[in-house]
Amino acid sequence: MHFDFVDLRLLTALGETANLARAANLCHMSAPAASSRLKNLEDFLGVRLLYRTSQGMIPTPAGECFIRHALLMREQVERLAGDIEQFGSGMTGHIRVWTNTTAITGALPDTLGRFLCEHAHVNVELREAPSDDIVRGVTGNLADIGIVAGNIDAGQLEMLPYQNERLVLVTRPDHSLAQREAVNFAETLDNDFVDLPASSAIHAFVHRAAAALGRALRIRIEVGSFDAACRMIAAGAGIGIVPASVAWKHARVKDIVMVALKDEWAERHLNICVRSVAELPLFTRELVAMLAADVVDSTRRV
Repeated sequence: MHFDFVDLRLLTALGETANLARAANLCHMSAPAASSRLKNLEDFLGVRLLYRTSQGMIPTPAGECFIRHALLMREQVERLAGDIEQFGSGMTGHIRVWTNTTAITGALPDTLGRFLCEHAHVNVELREAPSDDIVRGVTGNLADIGIVAGNIDAGQLEMLPYQNERLVLVTRPDHSLAQREAVNFAETLDNDFVDLPASSAIHAFVHRAAAALGRALRIRIEVGSFDAACRMIAAGAGIGIVPASVAWKHARVKDIVMVALKDEWAERHLNICVRSVAELPLFTRELVAMLAADVVDSTRRV
């Protein structure tokens, strides 16, 4: 008995999902087949790799060690595939991109679309997450590329500049603040707000800014996306804070206007983070280069 790349993929999937059925699905096998592979692997190694708990399947210390090495081996195989791809065709690559909310609603989808058109044999797994989680994901080899807020501590990761994005106030055209070219955030706090969910990075960012002024936002309604926020603002439910690139798109088709925020914190710098550019597979390095070259400064629109 020996273990193969399917076993490596199964263990990394279990580490990500903590669920046998979901991990089996990611590996394109049935749950019984995955369970049999796991049992055979544990018997071969002579150690337990996972605890079976009510919260799911949790890696043991041995399992964490196995998953860590499995991720490194998977990365090396993808580097090999990417480097060989330039000598032929038909090779397939996989890139895991984790990004914060601001980037995924900005220029990132357009850049990824161009990249996928130019790289027919490369797949991209895109995940939205808070910047702190993205740094942990890239550091722990769960993601290949991260896009994070510029004020985040990225530890030993390599950082490249990506975008400058300004947060703006969005109101209905008939709101008392709509005729102003720019306002201080403090001037908005006596109004009802359309808020984003607590899982959103901008939610935490704006609430911290209010707390720093000794105030709290007056939340009229909480919605799940920037699109829904702009719709509710247009309907008169309140005002809101969104990235300028989002407001710019929606202002052309919805009854809303943008008002600049004078506060320094309203300008957000986004960065690309990776473990090491030089050690990435060729196709991943090409995506990093495309992202770094396709810098968008939304502050010019406000």
